[in-house]
Order: sequence, then C-alpha cells, then structure tokens
Amino acid sequence: MAAKDLPSAVLFACTLNAIRSPMAASLMKHLYGRHIYVESCGVRAGTPDPLAVAVMDEMGIDLSQFHPKSFETLADTSFDLIIALSPQARHKALELTRGMAVEVEYWKVPDPSAYDGSREQRLAAYRDARDLILKFLKEHFGTRSAPEI
Repeated sequence: MAAKDLPSAVLFACTLNAIRSPMAASLMKHLYGRHIYVESCGVRAGTPDPLAVAVMDEMGIDLSQFHPKSFETLADTSFDLIIALSPQARHKALELTRGMAVEVEYWKVPDPSAYDGSREQRLAAYRDARDLILKFLKEHFGTRSAPEI
C-alpha cells in the first residue's frame, strides 16, 4: 500500500494520556520516522501505566520514561492532524481547534484498562488496543518507510 502524504505534525489524544495516546505516538514515530512532529496528551494527565509499558516493550519500544500530559500543558498546539482515541478527547480536540485549520479524526480504540481478569487477560486487552492502533496507522498512512513490526 502506498502511503498518503504524511502530515508534518500529529497529536494523539485520549482520556488520561497513559495508554492509547502514548502507544499511538510511539508507534507513529517508530513507523514513520522522527521527521514528523508527534505528540500525545490527554483530557487529563493520568499516571504512567505499567501494562502499556510492558506491551510496547514487547515490540522494542520503550515507554518507561513517558510522562502523561494534558491538552493544557502542551508546549505547542500547531498540529496538522489530531487523532482522538476516546470520545472525551474528540470533544476536547474539537473544542480546542474551533476556528483553526486542523483536521480532527476519531479512531475508536477501546480502553484496555476497563478490562478485568488475570494479568495475562489484561495484557491481552492492552495488546489488542496496541495492535488496533498499529492497524489504523498502517491503513491511514500506508507502509512507506515503515519497518515490519
């Protein structure tokens, strides 16, 4: 699949910036290189999630030093594209970009922290979220320059 033109700045947003949006941002950087400015935030800043760190580590991506942030603490709001990964983040992104020429998309990715069960069952939910984000990234941006993961 050929990649469409990549935006120069992308923001991934979710509810707490602890699972989905940091996974998406790190996958985007991994797949498409560091020439794209990629950031993530949440409606509120949560706390780092060890299961998100674990499932990203399985792919060789280190999230252990990630620090969640909110929309309000972003250093820059000049994005070409904001991809919301929760309904709350979509609402906040639309509110933030009112009057701005920024495309806002919503990718429905279930919150894996909502799943109960054993550690392995919970890890499976996190892997499902990670893999869905990876699928959306490849479908939306193609596979140009994307290493196999």
